[in-house]
Amino acid sequence: MKLTLQQLEQHLADAAWILKGPVDAADFKVYIFPLLFYKRLSDVYDDEYKSALEESDGDTSYAELPEFHRFVIPEGCHWKDVRETTTNVGAKLIYAFREIEKANQDLYGIFGDAAWTNKEKLPDSLLIELIEHFSQYKLANGTVDLDMLGQAYEYLIKKFADLTNKKAGEFYTPRTVVQLMGRIINPKEGESIYDPACGTGGMLLQCVEQLRAEGKDARTLKIFGQEKNLTTSSIARMNMFLHNVEDFTVVRGDTLRNPAFYEGDELATFDCVIANPPFSLKKWGDDIWTNDPFGRNFAGVPPTGNGDFAWVQHMIKSMKYPTGRIAVVLPHGALFRKGKEGQIRKKLVEMDSLEAVIGLGANIFYGASLAACILVFRANKPDDKENKVLFIDASDQVRVGRAQNYLEQEHVDQIFEWYSGFKDVKNHVTVASKEDILTNDGNLHIPLYVEKDSAIELPTLKEATKQLEESLEEVWEAEDDLKKLLKEFSLIKK
Repeated sequence: MKLTLQQLEQHLADAAWILKGPVDAADFKVYIFPLLFYKRLSDVYDDEYKSALEESDGDTSYAELPEFHRFVIPEGCHWKDVRETTTNVGAKLIYAFREIEKANQDLYGIFGDAAWTNKEKLPDSLLIELIEHFSQYKLANGTVDLDMLGQAYEYLIKKFADLTNKKAGEFYTPRTVVQLMGRIINPKEGESIYDPACGTGGMLLQCVEQLRAEGKDARTLKIFGQEKNLTTSSIARMNMFLHNVEDFTVVRGDTLRNPAFYEGDELATFDCVIANPPFSLKKWGDDIWTNDPFGRNFAGVPPTGNGDFAWVQHMIKSMKYPTGRIAVVLPHGALFRKGKEGQIRKKLVEMDSLEAVIGLGANIFYGASLAACILVFRANKPDDKENKVLFIDASDQVRVGRAQNYLEQEHVDQIFEWYSGFKDVKNHVTVASKEDILTNDGNLHIPLYVEKDSAIELPTLKEATKQLEESLEEVWEAEDDLKKLLKEFSLIKK
């Protein structure tokens, strides 16, 4: 009997709640995702084994040959072997995970490094209960459609984001924001897609699903991602496999300090670059960027306390010419902060690769009540967009919730219509000239360009904006000065 999506989602949610109590909600994903993936691997292996057995008239040695299996399960490492274990269950799981990783190069490191043997947190009784819960359903192709498994996986990722609001922004971007960005960069068959801060892989998968929805061959896409967090990068890889994406490369590592993808001595370049990097990242590696070997400081070195424009410059250097385009999520402050960031922003405007600035509504990102924006860049803008930037104020395109606001499908459609139209829309959209922006010293703050009808609101907004700009500038500059002073003091002391 096939599972329905609702049954599968409830099954996964119930699995997470078995851990409630000894395990913090923020860590549910560390344990649930590897078990789900492990169960899926074992069930698919069983189906492949059964088919090969029928083909060989019952020859078990034939059915075990690696060529009949997408992934090999070594002897003693199948789900049923762990299920039969009643003591030191965590140690048995670790053994099975490591042996499977050794036997399958594509799976190396995918199960992460969770503390399965910590019996204070995960006693044998709890692990046995969790394994028995997952054993209720078979997760092979005949029982659950692959698309459904992928959807349920996305549901689980969102469920954890709901439960762990404050930390969720590190690994989850609201689905509708991802969809909007995917529609903007519009991936095509045969193109390369890159996310330098890929989290659980949602933006990369959006590009895949978008092509599938258009009836095109998503298998022709070349998928690349890098993610610093071990658990999150592992989930991204599992997520790809569970969405039937096999031709991809997701690497764990610090993109700003140690980018993973090269072409000779240069950074690799891609057709589509899409990301929601960590907002206003501190200690991001400015000391290395002073002499960056990849030339990512072409517009300047961002301040120590804020890596927003380090991500932007990295993405621009990773954009292929002439086909490359970028969609990146940033906090609104990146549009108007002065100091080093203001200088970098001005140079980017002068380069004329910035195509659009889209201001989103407040409180739609997990753990971040502030408003965010999307910057869109193109390596080679069309003639009719040269020396112009599209500004969209979509701050009212939200459904207001009690604790959080939501970007709904209707809002995504409206914003994309404005973006595609590339023309002025009263109270919402303005096409500004590069000269106008440079007159404002490269300031991209949307209210400077998109005026509202309310005569009362505008002066208040300008005044607040000015105060915020001045305060933020003082904070960032003071922080830089303090760090320089401390460094000098340390040298003198030595």
